[in-house]
Parts: sequence; structure tokens; C-alpha cells
Amino acid sequence: MSEFLSQILFLFQRLTWLSVIDLSLVTLIFFAILLVIRDTQAVTLMRGVVLVIIVISLMTSVVNLPAFSWLIRTALPALLLAIPVIFAPELRRGLEKLGRAGGSRLITQKDPVSDNSLQLTVKAVATACARLSARQHGALIVLQRGDSLRDYVATGVVLNSRVSPELLMQIFYPNTPLHDGAVIISNNLIVAASCVMPLSASGILNRTPDRQMGLRHRAALGISEASDAVAVVVSEETGSISIAHGGRMIRRLDSERLENILIAFYRPEGAAPQTTGWLKRVLRVPSIRQPED
Repeated sequence: MSEFLSQILFLFQRLTWLSVIDLSLVTLIFFAILLVIRDTQAVTLMRGVVLVIIVISLMTSVVNLPAFSWLIRTALPALLLAIPVIFAPELRRGLEKLGRAGGSRLITQKDPVSDNSLQLTVKAVATACARLSARQHGALIVLQRGDSLRDYVATGVVLNSRVSPELLMQIFYPNTPLHDGAVIISNNLIVAASCVMPLSASGILNRTPDRQMGLRHRAALGISEASDAVAVVVSEETGSISIAHGGRMIRRLDSERLENILIAFYRPEGAAPQTTGWLKRVLRVPSIRQPED
């Protein structure tokens, strides 16, 4: 025990400010990697990779296996090159989040909440969702914010129509030509309907207590992970209204709370004190929030 304590004391004696900075940078890099792959299928894969590395390290250091050690040293460069390929979706998603966090602060926009047309659009969406919920008609409405959704608009039918509850209800009426897919709203217009959204690759939905969320909810989470858009979902099975943004979902909303949340998403940063950028993402609890009934 005394020898172990002396070794620890020796390490602390050799510690300098440059060493502290060096260790902090390495810790920050690993923290950023874990933050990027959080709530994704890559977490399980990363756990397996770490376990394999630990086992290989023990086998090559504790036991004298020359042939096995040679094989590991030869295959290690190929494994390092394979890591970016394996984690390509997570790396791309992390870089997109970083780009949005940096670019959104460089552009100054007018206050959209004071725009009467935006308030009418939000009111129409909330009213339509309440009526669709009462009839248990499934719906997926995506509201564009800073990121362009042009690629997803191209997968649907272009409408460029004024937003109204009646039109949204007609689009999502069962067995109509446009009821499958998502409606995309941009600049207070229904740009397109029956659009194909990317499905979420995260494991959040698999950890929910109920299993009543299907493709619409996965598509809502998927588009919120791929962009800064806000997705509103009405469940066809339960009529529950949910909203997704940034890979997170809030469920069991009524029309009034949905309207307030949508307005809050378009409120400028200066309207209320908020934590910004990566700090807000770190402090936010990664879960699907369900208001109490």
C-alpha cells in the first residue's frame, strides 16, 4: 500500500500546468464524442469496442503471446481507419449540430413572434391538431426554422398553400392521396404534403414505457435530429399530440400548450434568458417527457 501511495505521489509531483491542459483537452474530446453518440445505437457499439480493447490489452500485456501481439499490431491501423466508417452517421450528425450552433448566432433575424401571420399559422396548426386528435386521425406536421428542408420537399407534392385548419384536416383525412407522409410548413405556407422524412436512429423510443409510437413518431424524431425543424405528431391510435425538436419529444399536449410551445420555439434568444449552444444541450435531460394526466 505504501508503494502504491508513493507512486501516486510521484505522478502528482510530475504534474504541471501543461499536463493539466493536455489531460483536459483529451477529456473534452472524449466528452464531445460521447455527447454526439448519446441516445443512438452507436452507444451499444462503442461499449462493445471498449470491451474488446480492454480484453486485448489484458491479453497482450499480462500473457506473453508473440503471434497474437503481432496480429493485433498489424490489424490496429485498419481498425482505426474503420472507426470513421462505422460511426459515419453519428459523426455527420455531430458536425451538423456544431454547424447549426455556430451559424445560427451569426444571422440576425427580425422577431417572428410579432409577425401576425406566424401567430395565425401556429394557431391554425394547434387548432387542426386538436381536431385531428379528437377524431384520432394521424398527422405529421414539420415547421421549418433555420435549416432548409428543400430535399424533403422534393419527396412530396408541392402545394404552396395558405395554412388553415380545414386544409390540414383534409390532407390528413384517412385514405386520401396525401394523408401518408408529412406536411412541411415554411414561411407561413404549406409548401408540400406527403413528404418522406428520415427515421430516427436513436434508441429513445425503445425505452418508453408504452409501445404506441410508430413510424410517424420515428419520422418526427428523425427530422428533428437531421435539422432544427419542429415536428408535431398526432397519434392515429391514441389521438395524443406530441412535439419533437433536437432529437427530444414532449408528449400528451393539448392545443393551448402546443401553441405556446410553438411560439416559444420562434421567440428570439434575447426575449428570455437562456443557456445557449452546446451548454444547453449538455444541461438538458435526454428523455421523452410526458406531462402528467
